[in-house]
Amino acid sequence: MSYPDTRLFIDGHWCDAASGRTLAVLNPATGKEIGRVAHAGIADLDRALAAAQRGFELWRDTPALERSGIMRRAAALMRERAADIGALMTMEQGKPLAESKAEATMSAEIIEWFAEEGRRVYGRVVPSRSLAVQQTVLRSPVGPVAAFTPWNFPINQVVRKLSAALATGCSMIVKAPEETPASPAALIQAFVDAGVPAGVVGLVYGNPAEISAYLIPHPVIRKITFTGSTPVGKQLAALAGTHMKRATMELGGHAPVIVADDANIDLAIKCAGAAKFRNAGQVCISPTRFLVHNSVRAEFAQKLAKHAQSLKVGDGLAEGIAMGPLANARRLSAMAQIVDDARSKGAQVAAGGERIGSAGNFFAPTVLDEVPLEAAVFNQEPFGPVAAIRGFDRLDDAIAEANRLPYGLAGYAYTRSLKNAHLLAQRLELGMLWINQPALPWAEMPFGGIKDSGYGSEGGSEALEAYLNTKAVSILC
Repeated sequence: MSYPDTRLFIDGHWCDAASGRTLAVLNPATGKEIGRVAHAGIADLDRALAAAQRGFELWRDTPALERSGIMRRAAALMRERAADIGALMTMEQGKPLAESKAEATMSAEIIEWFAEEGRRVYGRVVPSRSLAVQQTVLRSPVGPVAAFTPWNFPINQVVRKLSAALATGCSMIVKAPEETPASPAALIQAFVDAGVPAGVVGLVYGNPAEISAYLIPHPVIRKITFTGSTPVGKQLAALAGTHMKRATMELGGHAPVIVADDANIDLAIKCAGAAKFRNAGQVCISPTRFLVHNSVRAEFAQKLAKHAQSLKVGDGLAEGIAMGPLANARRLSAMAQIVDDARSKGAQVAAGGERIGSAGNFFAPTVLDEVPLEAAVFNQEPFGPVAAIRGFDRLDDAIAEANRLPYGLAGYAYTRSLKNAHLLAQRLELGMLWINQPALPWAEMPFGGIKDSGYGSEGGSEALEAYLNTKAVSILC
């Protein structure tokens, strides 16, 4: 299939930027231009803001049951179109086609869950101190929302935000990534075709700094939600705070993996290995710091290296590809620097460690063993296909190391001991922890971090809270 040019979506219409400006979209497997995306300016943002305010005034008064029905129709359309949308995503982002299709399909489940949860946004009656007084607590949508989403999961990161907003009666302007514009546009089209009224959903692309600096302080916007790096997230959170805007921040992660002496090593390799190299490691919850008990470290490192070497790397549209290219050339340079730094400090390269070929952004699945704490990879999120292994003797030491960094998004652990599992659950400073299993970020579970990894949730009933105002009402009869 051919890759389309992507336009802005404002007030119920797909349109070019007022200036006519566009940006190139590159295929990371080839480095070649495959399409263009419209570049919004201030005039376009003003139109989107006016439309979002009108859309909010309409959508907030739409019954929850009706909103739910429209969302469920959008979910059905995403399932029908998953194959085509997945192909677009692979062309622009690089991940294997099976992963892209799965992301598009899973979006339908997320939409459906929030569609139903939105029907259960309840207030309450509070017993009063006088029979002449009625006390109630009402919940109402916060207002128009600005969402800022990254390129690593072009649909997943939009659909979590959009579904929670629409379920509660908010309108939303999505600032989606310029590198991967077509797949989020296809998601928006599904909502439009399902019957979402004009103005309820907007979609823009352009200069990220300019758009965030304009939307966040604007009086129409009442909440922001951002997924991306910790440094950028802190800047946007500070700007939101200056203007008293509510914010949900899903920021960087540097997920520890603790492999205890009693762990099922084959299970750990199967789960953590798949998670590490999914989307070429460009995942906020990707396992990165492997803390392995010294009694099993050699076996674990050998098996993880063997797993990495077995992965077929190539164009995500090709048959049998397990890992595609990195999303852009910047990531190639970053991976090379990380590996060179670790090697210079004494780490052993057990697998990979170098670029593959000269065309496209391909980097070999990499395993580093005996990595010293001072290596950059053990202190900075690699956001790529690099696994760093380090041994430990006491579980308490592994927990201390896992908690050492300011990151607190996700973590993994493998142990056969219920006592160990309970200790890990209690002591690890994380927003999400998976023990003896792969990452399972289901829609019904909270999704978010603590510390420098952000605040707020984009999953579970907790996700709806940030989109709702609470009003106490007391009536003297």
